Amino acid sequence: MSLLTQLPVPSHFDRQRVGEVWRVPYQTRATEAKAWAKQYGIQPAERDQRQVGLLLIDVQNTFCIPEFELFVGGRSGLGAVEDNIRLCEFIYRNLGVISEIALTMDTHTATQIFHPVFWINEAGEHPAPMTMISLSDVETGVWKVNPAIAHHISGDNSDRLQIYALHYVQQLQQNGKYLLTIWPYHSMLGGIGHAIVSAVEEACFFHAMARDTQTHFEMKGDSPLTENYSVLKPEVAIDHEQQTIGETNHAFLQKLLRYDALIVAGQAKSHCVAWTVEDLLNEIQAIDPALAQKVYLLEDCSSPVVVPSVVDFTDDANKTYDRFAAAGMHRIQSTDAIDSWLKI
Repeated sequence: MSLLTQLPVPSHFDRQRVGEVWRVPYQTRATEAKAWAKQYGIQPAERDQRQVGLLLIDVQNTFCIPEFELFVGGRSGLGAVEDNIRLCEFIYRNLGVISEIALTMDTHTATQIFHPVFWINEAGEHPAPMTMISLSDVETGVWKVNPAIAHHISGDNSDRLQIYALHYVQQLQQNGKYLLTIWPYHSMLGGIGHAIVSAVEEACFFHAMARDTQTHFEMKGDSPLTENYSVLKPEVAIDHEQQTIGETNHAFLQKLLRYDALIVAGQAKSHCVAWTVEDLLNEIQAIDPALAQKVYLLEDCSSPVVVPSVVDFTDDANKTYDRFAAAGMHRIQSTDAIDSWLKI
């Protein structure tokens, strides 16, 4: 069987359950995956002459299940569910091509700069989720740091924390980033929302068993003092006293650059996917711009943040992807014949 021959989707995959949370029957799937590999002649990943990586960004319940905190609905209203149906089928059909799957996991605790409890107004009220905090808002005191949280972030020094907060929004504006967005509490470490979507987890586990490889998990976003849309670096890395609060993830960056081809999907297209690819592209351009040609953006397996009547990042995401394509990256669809675009 040719390396690029697409396989059937195993019968255990149920499109109707992709938007639900359930327990993966690991031992059953492991047994089935071994039989599947034997039936279709799927070789261990270590034998691949060219290493193909699939980077899945934040495919977690908090972003992908409709009743969870930050469901990425896109303009269709069911974006992440539809994306993950296609993503699972893509993984199953291309088990013999994908050498390794790497999943990033947004990882948060309650008191972080983008959560409501971090901020208060003059009335002592916290900002509502999806509030955008601008530099002017902090300069004029519309929003200020909640002094009650200072004890476990800055050693009871609320004045220092307030100075840092001003520095933070200044840096966002200076670097052309999105305004500081106050998100609902989400991706909470230890919670159900933090977990990988069950259907995707099952597909990744089946892949690992069929190919005798290990799924890679990369955590991000646990610093209380910065957003971390990108898995490769924080939004702000240095505080107002020139102390490091976050660093470039050089180890994971090098891992991504070692693949002969890197396929990227996940949530949300406008935020964590866009900023991760942006940082990857910046590193590539500093090393060798031609390396951009080995990056493939699985566009129908990612959706932008859309909150009806509040905010719609669809156009921003599309413009960003246009720029990635202009730099040499490939925009692909999961339903495209893989031998029509994967150059290995």
